[in-house]
Amino acid sequence: MTIDIEKLGPQELAALIARANKRKKILAKRKPAAQAKAAVAKVLKQYGWTFEELFGKSTAAAPAARKPRKAAGTGKRRSTGKVPPKYQNPANPNETWTGRGRPPRWLAAELAAGKTLESFLIQK
Repeated sequence: MTIDIEKLGPQELAALIARANKRKKILAKRKPAAQAKAAVAKVLKQYGWTFEELFGKSTAAAPAARKPRKAAGTGKRRSTGKVPPKYQNPANPNETWTGRGRPPRWLAAELAAGKTLESFLIQK
């Protein structure tokens, strides 16, 4: 989350500082992660479990820092290339849609109004 503080007014800036200070106090009360993990491991040992048995193998890297999995198969994906638009907004010819993914707002509104998708086809 990025906040452009240059665009904030005095009241908004004061509110942001207050929220930041409140969050800072909450974080300061936390124990280090290693200390928390050791406490959890101690409790688990009392019940006859290990941390790894319940939560899997521990890693030093955070889950967000892990490398993404490769796609099954050869590891290479086929490039589909650029697709020409199939549908066009009659009210604004600059608004088009290829037919892939979610329909744009202008088309969704027209479809909700009862028009058919075929009525927006680009004639070749």
